[in-house]
Amino acid sequence: MASSGNMLPEKQFQCTICQQVFTDPVTTPCGHNFCQTCIQDVWDRSEVCQCPTCDKSFTTRPEISINTAFKELADTLRKMVVSSSASPLCAAKPGEITCDVCAATSLQVKALKSCLVCLTSYCEAHLEPHRRVATLKIHKLIEPVKNLQERMCKKHERLLEMFCRDEQKCVCQFCTETVHKGHQAVTIEDESGERKVQMKKTEADFQEMIQERMKKVEEIKNCLKLSNTSAEKEMKESDRLLTSLIRSIEERQTEVHTEIKEKQKAAERRAEEFVDELRQEITELQRRNIELEKLRDTEDHLHVLQRSPSLMSTPPTKEWMEIGVHPELCVGTVRGALSKLDNTLKYELDGLKKEEMKKMQKYAVDVVLDPYTAHPNIVLSADGKQAGRGELLHIVPDNPQRFDPVICVVGKSGFLSGRFYFQVAVGTKTFWDLGVVKESINRKGMITSKPENGYWTVRMRSGEEYRALDSPSVLLSLKEKPQIVGVFTDYEEGSVSFFDVEARSHIYTFTGCLFSERIFPFFSPGVSDEGKNTTPLVIQAVNH
Repeated sequence: MASSGNMLPEKQFQCTICQQVFTDPVTTPCGHNFCQTCIQDVWDRSEVCQCPTCDKSFTTRPEISINTAFKELADTLRKMVVSSSASPLCAAKPGEITCDVCAATSLQVKALKSCLVCLTSYCEAHLEPHRRVATLKIHKLIEPVKNLQERMCKKHERLLEMFCRDEQKCVCQFCTETVHKGHQAVTIEDESGERKVQMKKTEADFQEMIQERMKKVEEIKNCLKLSNTSAEKEMKESDRLLTSLIRSIEERQTEVHTEIKEKQKAAERRAEEFVDELRQEITELQRRNIELEKLRDTEDHLHVLQRSPSLMSTPPTKEWMEIGVHPELCVGTVRGALSKLDNTLKYELDGLKKEEMKKMQKYAVDVVLDPYTAHPNIVLSADGKQAGRGELLHIVPDNPQRFDPVICVVGKSGFLSGRFYFQVAVGTKTFWDLGVVKESINRKGMITSKPENGYWTVRMRSGEEYRALDSPSVLLSLKEKPQIVGVFTDYEEGSVSFFDVEARSHIYTFTGCLFSERIFPFFSPGVSDEGKNTTPLVIQAVNH
């Protein structure tokens, strides 16, 4: 650039090493000027200190300091050069990479390329020597990136250009010849290429996960619509039944409606929470997909290796596939309200309970007993449907899930939401326990069955005593000895109900149950009772 006014030509202010306007100019004893960093780098790489311009050698390394007056002139010229060569579009916007050379003079000019050899980002004006000077043309240029110093091996101060597959980290060439000698090492370009192939598959997997979650959102919405319809049907049914009862039942009608509406609102809130969670997962997966697409197109191989593991890892997700919104939300509502009525209404109540039990049986599940939890004295049938008391201990692995010394067993499948029903033939047994338990219950040593310990069970003792093991336990007065016991659990409502299936009568209901984990069907065939209790507990199929 020719000078204007009395300004000297720009060439007089150029460092002969970097071919740029001086940055922090210093003068050697022979009178030549260089950028402070440039001359120091030259001398650091050479065993002899000499002037790059006149080749004059110095016995000892000269002490040099910045020429303040010359620096001011150089800085002024640099600003003029940048101002004249850079259009307004070159000004760096917030978040964009800036030219390191311009930044030394407090100018924020957008960088065009970053040099992996110089470890410097250049604007269009300062990049010019890399396109003109033969020794600079061989430098590796990439799209502008931040933190170029992080691309250097901190131990050997060399460029990170290799990838150790044994230790899954980027290393320099010297590392592969020393600390990582014998390890499988490839160039970061090769590793980046393979990662990009993996990214493509991960993107497809994430897309599939997005579709699954979108499908689940629609499923929840559809179930919620069915739930609204079921709630309306349930209210109409309650009206029909309640109008046939005496005036005291009619007074409960408002309470029934209120409880049904509250349950419906709770279901809507729960559905909205599920939808929000799923949408958040969708957003996160979409964000990752966008980043993976950008990462596959970049030339910055080190960035690919550093970012790909976190982007390709499967995001934490909840067990949403097991969550459902069930249409018949109001099972048990009528029973809950009618149970508060006077004993004079027992005949009418029994009729309602029969109808209610039919609804509960719609939620019948296939329960199979888990041999890995069975006490060594328990004999299980081959199909996992019967649990009897054996005379001899079986030799079985002592695992944490197995009950010992209490003679118990649980089902293979647990439940994290919704409703489920199963029924068990107890026949003429004189000792038995049935119900549901938390997955985390203590299975070793003596067990105290009560809700605080994660047990919601009913038991029979000595062939005649029935007791609900609530807190405190409740002695049950049953007119008939049940031959088949039905167990119905409502996870969201927090209730566990027991029924005499053949008499179609209610036995007992645990309410206010705090379910926060998987719950499993629970069985205990009891002691031998001098040979009177040898028949097994038998899980029966439900005939609707």
